[in-house]
Amino acid sequence: MISTLILMAGPFLMGYLMGSIPFGLLLTRAAGLGDIRNVGSGNIGATNVLRTGRKGLAAATLLFDALKGVVAVLIADQVGQLPAVAAAAGAVLGHMFPVWLGFKGGKGVATTLGVMWGLSWPVGAIACAAWLLLAAAFRYSSLAALLSVVVAAIAAWFLTDPRAAMLLTLLVPLVWVRHHENIARLLNGTESKIGQGKKQAA
Repeated sequence: MISTLILMAGPFLMGYLMGSIPFGLLLTRAAGLGDIRNVGSGNIGATNVLRTGRKGLAAATLLFDALKGVVAVLIADQVGQLPAVAAAAGAVLGHMFPVWLGFKGGKGVATTLGVMWGLSWPVGAIACAAWLLLAAAFRYSSLAALLSVVVAAIAAWFLTDPRAAMLLTLLVPLVWVRHHENIARLLNGTESKIGQGKKQAA
């Protein structure tokens, strides 16, 4: 038991440190746009970066937030599946609760998708396909994200290691909790659809 915890501790810390890199904040500052935490919802994720009007920066934020999850998992996977799962958990938690920003980070969708790709590319592909289909059907980005992580977690039980499937399943409620404001707006009909101006900060 102790040896297992030791085996997981290093990859988890590595994943946490990689996940905690606030690309949204770094990219917007590098572009001369100031502190993204003073824009819109104050979130460091791609959705809030998009509120600056810089679609390229938002796309880059999305890509890098996903890649840090992929890379952390692939590095740890050189040691084994269990370290890869630990690194995946660390990356998502690092993004959501980065030590550098007072543990106030993003909502974790992009990084969760990234670790899905790292742990099992078919699961990652299913998650992305589900998001695209749900977004096209309902026109709500947040709803598509919330449902796609559920679909991917279910698929993981059929397509990957049970330990990875368990982690991805546990990440679902965490992602949902981080989207509690979006869920409230979906329920009361004030969440903005894709392509519309934001009714409230998301």
